[in-house]
Amino acid sequence: MRRVAPNRSSSFGIGRSFAAVAGLSLLAASLGAQGPARGIRLGDLSWTSAERLLDSSTVVVIPLGAEAKEHGPHLRLTTDFIEATYYADRVLAAARIVLAPTINYSFYPSFVDYPGSTSLRFDTARDVVIDICRSLARFGPRRFYILNTGVSTVRILGPASDSLAATGIVMRFTNGGPRSDSVEKAIARQPGGTHADEIETSMLLYMAPHTVDMRRAAADYHPGAGGLTRDSVRAVREGKVFSRTGIFGDATLATREKGRQYVEARVLDILADIETLRREPLPQP
Repeated sequence: MRRVAPNRSSSFGIGRSFAAVAGLSLLAASLGAQGPARGIRLGDLSWTSAERLLDSSTVVVIPLGAEAKEHGPHLRLTTDFIEATYYADRVLAAARIVLAPTINYSFYPSFVDYPGSTSLRFDTARDVVIDICRSLARFGPRRFYILNTGVSTVRILGPASDSLAATGIVMRFTNGGPRSDSVEKAIARQPGGTHADEIETSMLLYMAPHTVDMRRAAADYHPGAGGLTRDSVRAVREGKVFSRTGIFGDATLATREKGRQYVEARVLDILADIETLRREPLPQP
């Protein structure tokens, strides 16, 4: 799914210690890029290398994408995780950041009626983010960027950001962006949708086409708000949105070219978010 509300801007930076440790982990940039990555994957370091790298100028990027959440009959349960991994690899290749491991469980209450979908409680999902950031902040970093691929996760990331700010940590997160929003308006032909729809299916046709089965794509859009459900009675009784397939939109309109345009715009939005975070003053605890 994609954005719901405007995100707060962000900024970040990496100082001389980054250059000192970069030689310890010159990672090959993914997706066919030729040169070494500009960023460093935290998990590839020893703790002694991490100690030299992590300081107050370090920007830590934490991908967030469900590894078990329905995306209709044509996309895999791991769709959000695929997106998070793709964007993380692009950021790793282009920006001087420290990339932390992906959070693969979070707050996804809108999809629990569909087999295989998982969701954490609101407080649990919020506190997972807070605890990860605070754990790493003990060693110096004060700027964190959550590379967010969900919509309902925005609801837990806002309060998490506020809680972290109270202790002098700035955390920002992906929630749309001017370039990708503009591209979506230009290319979308569906009457509405945000989940496993024309745009998200197009994204996967570009990122990981082997994971898409367009023979099973469908148009399944019933305007409304609330979680999705396969039960039409519950939809009326509980104010949910009826969706037989788990799609919210028209996936049959997806193309790889639409995905290319949207994804490349989203990459630029994410990189711009990160550079803004790099320059953002730290909050006073």
